[in-house]
Amino acid sequence: FIVPMIPQQPASVPGHPVSCCEMKSKVQDMLEQLGAPADLVARRDLPLFADATEFEIAHVSVGGREHLLVPAAAAQWRTLRAAAENEGVTLLVISGYRGFDRQVELIQAKLDRGEPIDAILAVMAPPGCSEHHSGCAVDIGTPGCEALSADFDRTDAFQWLQQHGNRFGFRLSYPKGNRWGYTYEPWHWCYRLTPLGDV
Repeated sequence: FIVPMIPQQPASVPGHPVSCCEMKSKVQDMLEQLGAPADLVARRDLPLFADATEFEIAHVSVGGREHLLVPAAAAQWRTLRAAAENEGVTLLVISGYRGFDRQVELIQAKLDRGEPIDAILAVMAPPGCSEHHSGCAVDIGTPGCEALSADFDRTDAFQWLQQHGNRFGFRLSYPKGNRWGYTYEPWHWCYRLTPLGDV
């Protein structure tokens, strides 16, 4: 197991470093509590992420919700969004930073509604495995498209991101048939300070 600290420059994701063993144990314990197989992370070869600790406001929604990212990712998001606006494309943040505990809450809420854990973990990362923990991932929307919908890939916003996202350091994390077994998420993009590649 590895615990990627993304971005890798210490100034961007400061705080007490989390060892692989600590994170692995924490994730396995939580998976057991949620009713998932403790070996899920190993079986699907899922990367582990520690919670980021330093943030900036990347975007404020119309309703006033502040979406946070680590400073480097927030700055690049603002630059990317302005570039898109200049070309008539509106990009909105649906979700930014989300920590380990919040991931647990969201999964538990689905369990409370009667959804099976296997189905939940096909569309949501287990706690400790979400790129949102790193403060570098954004769920992106655009006016006229339902949030977190596969239909996002039919929008001008998605086409623009496909053409230009990499130039600003953002990449599509979970394409169709991705190696980790997650459902296709055209709305989920992640920023890297280091060269793009597998997490």
